[in-house]
Amino acid sequence: MQDLKTTIIQTELVWEDIEANLAGFDDKIDTIKDDTHLIILPEMFTTGFSMNVASLAQDMTGSAVKWLREKSRQKNVDIVGSIIVREDGKIFNRLIWSKSRGEIFTYDKRHLFRMAGEEKVYSAGHQNITVELRGWKIRPFICYDLRFPVWTRNIENRYDAAIFIANWPARRSRHWKLLLQARAVENQCYVIGVNRVGTDGNGHLYSGDSSVIDPWGNIVFHKQNKAITYTAELSYETLQKSRESFPVWMDADNNLIKTS
Repeated sequence: MQDLKTTIIQTELVWEDIEANLAGFDDKIDTIKDDTHLIILPEMFTTGFSMNVASLAQDMTGSAVKWLREKSRQKNVDIVGSIIVREDGKIFNRLIWSKSRGEIFTYDKRHLFRMAGEEKVYSAGHQNITVELRGWKIRPFICYDLRFPVWTRNIENRYDAAIFIANWPARRSRHWKLLLQARAVENQCYVIGVNRVGTDGNGHLYSGDSSVIDPWGNIVFHKQNKAITYTAELSYETLQKSRESFPVWMDADNNLIKTS
């Protein structure tokens, strides 16, 4: 297994304007100079965290998914982010993982943020996914999922890195930073958190605080209150040494936990 290069895009989002956001990310991705294997965008990267699903929801043939597939092919890189999807009469906050050869993986947000009424508008997902890239097993989650360690539990090292994409407000940034480190330590894996910056249409301020954290809980990268595009390299040697030299995972209560 080789080291894995991942690129974070932390940026402001244009409120409820799908095409403007797609154009903005198009430009940002085109400026990436570093070789990278995976580009990670924030939660609801085409709209901001909105409940206005009547005018914003798209199906899986809409412009957002089409853009993801085309951009992945064009840049020969995997790209991941979440959008508002309408399917079978339901609305989902759906993470789309687009592979460079056109294959699509999806994860519907499991934990819906009731303090904003998300559960009244969106349907919850019920299935984790694990995506392989260059030998790495990666499990993606969305925002509020970060608070639920049973759902994110890394049973028997089934994944090597966890991704959390978010629209996580600045007033709770301390929780975001603390929980990202906790998930890395308890699961003995890399954790990548990608959040937005700026202010949304509801007046909520976002500080970003996008981070890369190694399996020991060390902060490899962190940036606050600034739009950035940053490429981090995840070390396979660091991952393996953490699990071999301090094998906490072997004593985990896996029989008590029911996740896929």
